[in-house]
Amino acid sequence: MTGRTSYLPGRARGGRVEKADEKWTLVLVRELRHAPELVWQALTDPAELAQWAPFDADHNLGVLGPVQLTAAGAPTPRIAQGVVKQADEPRLLHYSWGDQDLRWELEPTVSSAGIGTRLTLWHNIDRRFIAWGAAGWHICLDVFDRLLEGDPLGRIVGSEAMSFDWQRLNAEYAEAFGIESPRWET
Repeated sequence: MTGRTSYLPGRARGGRVEKADEKWTLVLVRELRHAPELVWQALTDPAELAQWAPFDADHNLGVLGPVQLTAAGAPTPRIAQGVVKQADEPRLLHYSWGDQDLRWELEPTVSSAGIGTRLTLWHNIDRRFIAWGAAGWHICLDVFDRLLEGDPLGRIVGSEAMSFDWQRLNAEYAEAFGIESPRWET
């Protein structure tokens, strides 16, 4: 974790909001230099999720059916029941986290650097907190990418994200989405 102390996230990017009445969905897109099979492994394996995701899973997310997800970085354990609804390896992963749905699409890409993946996340989040979610996922996906690069930072979630420019990202995403995000009280 050599780069952890010097890590700062880049500018808000690759995000948009899809609105359907009161239901808002955060959409984040990242271009990764890793094959879909490697990305899939990091999205589904509990040991790899524990290195980047905002939750721990009680088993592999590539298996359909009930799953227990525990929020990482929470001051007290927050366990949510979920269901893996689709697991089409290595293209589509869809599961619930409590009352929220997350859908990950992995699309192979080809460049001069080789095979990569366009990773798209759809996450329905209470519209009041959608910029918060975008900022949090932005940091998680940076950590995810570094893990795949072989230069792990270690999970950065919860209040610890405040030390890594989360507030700036929140403001940038709120501006990009044309909303006013609630203030985070420390």
